[in-house]
Amino acid sequence: MRLLVTNDDGIGSVFLHELVRALLAAGHEVFVVAPKLEQSWTGASKSRHRPVHSARQDAGLGCPTWVVDGTPCDSVNIGIGHLLPVRPDAVLSGINIGQNAGLEFIMGSGTVAGASEGALHGLPGIAFSQSIPIAAYDDLKEKGGKPDEGLLSVLRASAAQAALLAPALAAQTPERSFIVHNLNFPHACSAATQVRRAVPARIRAHSLFSPRAEDGTHHFVYRLGEDISPGGSLTDRAALDAGFISHSVLDFSKLGSI
Repeated sequence: MRLLVTNDDGIGSVFLHELVRALLAAGHEVFVVAPKLEQSWTGASKSRHRPVHSARQDAGLGCPTWVVDGTPCDSVNIGIGHLLPVRPDAVLSGINIGQNAGLEFIMGSGTVAGASEGALHGLPGIAFSQSIPIAAYDDLKEKGGKPDEGLLSVLRASAAQAALLAPALAAQTPERSFIVHNLNFPHACSAATQVRRAVPARIRAHSLFSPRAEDGTHHFVYRLGEDISPGGSLTDRAALDAGFISHSVLDFSKLGSI
């Protein structure tokens, strides 16, 4: 398949690189159009008020690669409209550093938004995210984004799973269906880890910012929020907690339906 790959952690993310390597090893034709810098929590924003720069770059990925100094949605929109020599079969976004499970995270995620931008262009959109413990996330940031051997092993297993799952998901998703597949890998993912269909957990958001400081500023504080999901359906959060790959189908054609 011809696949456009983006992310929200930036072109230098090892998580993006491992996904691309797995896709190429599976025989797919890959084009990468990714943000120059990290764009986490930017949602579906586009850079309306300034020019956006794009450039072809050799990022060591072994496939045509462009870097965009904007958001994931900027990257996909510009990539499809102006950079790729052919129309892709699907848009893949990720692998994100950290989970994107639950409505609060899905709505704010630049990774999910990158896949959603593909859906708005009539293409299947697939978002991949890797759940990792907070301590492992902090360690990853302290080491400049370089995972230790344990996390790298998990990441490569998740990337291999993504390379297997993406073609089937894209093939079963009709063009112009406005469907995004949101997949989250558990922090102990392996080749044997199974996929479970799940619904997004209903997360009631708490303040994601610190109290006002003396200089008038508020700083972002990571919080998971309160899960108020009703019983009866497997949520993406519960699937991850049980060690499964969660797969939620986000059908944007049903927004506002009666």
